[in-house]
Amino acid sequence: MSARYSWGGDEFVFVELAEEMSLQANFKAMAITKLLQAERPDGVLEICPANASYQVRYDPDVLEPHGFLAHLKRLEERVGDALGVTLDCRVVEIPVLYRDPWTTETQMRFRDRHQDPGATDIEYAARINGYGSVEEFIAVHSGSPWFTSMVGFVAGLPFKYQMVPRDRQILVPKYLRPRTDTPKQTVGYGGCFSCIYSVRGAGGYQMFGITPAPIYDPTQTKPDFTEHMVFMRPGDIVTFRPIERDEYDDLQAAAEAGEFRITNRPVGFDLQPFLDDPDGYNKRLLEVLA
Repeated sequence: MSARYSWGGDEFVFVELAEEMSLQANFKAMAITKLLQAERPDGVLEICPANASYQVRYDPDVLEPHGFLAHLKRLEERVGDALGVTLDCRVVEIPVLYRDPWTTETQMRFRDRHQDPGATDIEYAARINGYGSVEEFIAVHSGSPWFTSMVGFVAGLPFKYQMVPRDRQILVPKYLRPRTDTPKQTVGYGGCFSCIYSVRGAGGYQMFGITPAPIYDPTQTKPDFTEHMVFMRPGDIVTFRPIERDEYDDLQAAAEAGEFRITNRPVGFDLQPFLDDPDGYNKRLLEVLA
């Protein structure tokens, strides 16, 4: 579809690049917003990329609205289909204790809001996706990287899109009704997105496990947060590493002591080579962590 440009009052422009989520639509949104951020015309106040769209807040006393809209359309033309764009990204390793006791206890308190009250969230997800066991499902969930398509909902929460062909993607509906509780750093799943709940609070995504890795620190006292209180960035390529309870306890203790660091490495990401050979390209991406 052609991009849809909409005014939001006197200070916002909303640009919908596609009606459905795809890696290409998200890649295009990030490429456009990165160009806009690099140029940063006077009067641009905020730039917010999303899954298949983006929004910009601007000062109409500084930027003439229709001229600014024309500028955004020129940026879209420059990016084109985004297949020739390289994004500077990070490969990030997130340790996960799947089937942990805390998310398990929480989900059991809300089974009346679930599609299958007799199963845990991860048992339900494994069954409806055709996997014979939870272990097989965990191997698939952790076996390919995830592209961070946007950060939002609550402060620091990343949405992650599975980097596999669409016919291999995990699909799991959200709860029938949202929970009023979700443990901090829960690894969740809804629709085609995995996420990490940055803080404790309400939520409707299925809960698969928990990570000891802090991804949000408003005090900015932990070592990964010296520059920003939010760790995850749009474009981060995340690999989930399954861990056992002993390692979780050790890493959690290190995190509480301010000694835990999230393993990450810079990498350039090109969309066309990925689309040509997703599995081979993913393997090469993850080699930077070795």
